[in-house]
Amino acid sequence: MKSKRIDAIDALRGVAMLWMTFFHLVFDLQTLGLWQQDVYRDPLWTTQRTLIVSLFLACAGMGQAVALAQQQSWARFWRRWLQIAACAALVSVGSWWMFPRSWIYFGVLHGLLLMLPLARWAGGWSTARLVALGGLAIASKWIAEYALSNWAGVDFVALLNAPGLNILGWITRKPVTEDYVPLFPWLGVVLWGVVAYRVLPWANCGWAPQVLARLGRWSLSYYMLHQPVLLGLLTAWVWLRQQGA
Repeated sequence: MKSKRIDAIDALRGVAMLWMTFFHLVFDLQTLGLWQQDVYRDPLWTTQRTLIVSLFLACAGMGQAVALAQQQSWARFWRRWLQIAACAALVSVGSWWMFPRSWIYFGVLHGLLLMLPLARWAGGWSTARLVALGGLAIASKWIAEYALSNWAGVDFVALLNAPGLNILGWITRKPVTEDYVPLFPWLGVVLWGVVAYRVLPWANCGWAPQVLARLGRWSLSYYMLHQPVLLGLLTAWVWLRQQGA
């Protein structure tokens, strides 16, 4: 069955992509020593990072809801999933080359590899059930953190904090990695994205700038290319400045 794009959702994804580009530009300027910011701890930047990831994952949930509504096949789903898996592997390799001590082993693409099949599988559930499960997924992070800090044994806490299981998100300390998008709480945002598609009139939305909508249709390609382009341009600029000094 031929799919029909929904411009408003694509445009919203395009907004997230431009916002992400700005955030990564600041990160790259900091990494190259061109603008001193603390993107790791300053609430100005950590809050933006949370909002950007939330917007991306909500759009991912809406995308799965659209796929279900248009009866897209599981075969098509798995073809896209394999593309994301390949890109996630490239992100891990590239980040290991640049940041060997804090390489990305479970960033946003890695998280989507778990969350998208779960969202597709749960997409047929009732809206009320999805709202409840999404809320539980989000709350579970803080419930687990409290329980681990107050009741759990040291060995069990260490087990959940280790890379093998910290992909769940039930941790007491954030791992040392450049991007970290665990299953909990972020699965809840994806499920609420499914709900958002159901309850909001996206197909009839008048707000859908075509430039943003076109950008939003190429999110994976853009995601993979924007950082190498930014870093390449900034590195070339630094080199040219040094040659002219």
